[in-house]
Amino acid sequence: MRVIGGEFGGRRLVAPRGWKVRPTSDRVREAIFSALGERVEGARVLDLYCGTGALAIEALSRGAARAVLVDRDTRPALGNVELLGLAGRTELVRSDVSSWLKRQEEATGRGPSPRNSRERGLGKGPRPEITPERFDLVFVDAPYRLAERVGQELDTQLPLLLADGGRAIVESAARRPLPIESLERLRQRRYGSTDVSFYGAPS
Repeated sequence: MRVIGGEFGGRRLVAPRGWKVRPTSDRVREAIFSALGERVEGARVLDLYCGTGALAIEALSRGAARAVLVDRDTRPALGNVELLGLAGRTELVRSDVSSWLKRQEEATGRGPSPRNSRERGLGKGPRPEITPERFDLVFVDAPYRLAERVGQELDTQLPLLLADGGRAIVESAARRPLPIESLERLRQRRYGSTDVSFYGAPS
């Protein structure tokens, strides 16, 4: 596995043996970034279920400004981030993705109040609305066995994470694509057993 293009093109990435990661293949990554083109330059990137971090790292190599990588185990991604000296442009969040998404929803004031809201000085009154970070590119490569549950969560929460004009790139099993009804599907391609769909906010 390697970085396909940009500043780190040709550099090898590490996918530790025995760890439960399924890196996006070089072929699929190349197709994704060819389709994204100049959108990557200067982009704020979110990589959900980041695994080895290959998608976020590819974006950074091609000029993305910064990336947030979220996974229950960020050690595979951390190894590659450190290998390429990208610590200053990345934030690794070690968290269950579902829990992280719920925290982002709570930050908008749309989710249930956190249990410790009184401790945060919010009392019983309405919570002030906090605007969470929005991203120009959101990559989603969830374990295929979680597709149904993940699809329901993302259908609600992806629109809250996308910046104006942003794109969500969702990778799933070709036999059972993961649909996002709340966003407009702009492009869909299949590469062997992999479905890749590009979504944007409805026009």
